[in-house]
Amino acid sequence: MSDRLDKWLWCARFYRSRELARRACESGLLRLNGQRVEKAGRAVKPGDVLTVPQAREIVLVRILACAAKRGPAREAQLLYEIVAEPPRDNAALDPATRAP
Repeated sequence: MSDRLDKWLWCARFYRSRELARRACESGLLRLNGQRVEKAGRAVKPGDVLTVPQAREIVLVRILACAAKRGPAREAQLLYEIVAEPPRDNAALDPATRAP
């Protein structure tokens, strides 16, 4: 079973609308299994790894399931697992706190 990438991103609540998900796919900023995505209709299936930019961070997620429809946030979180996310420690990124 597979799903369109833009639909999956919308159902998984990475984007507020399907149009925003489509634009993100066509921007070339997303990666699916390490390859740049430029088409919203790209098929995704469970087991695929997706790199998604979120604000100033990049999140790496593994797709666990396809969605029949968009549901509440609790259901959306069952569609994926976070493989890696950026460090939350802002002190490590702040140049003023680094030792000379």
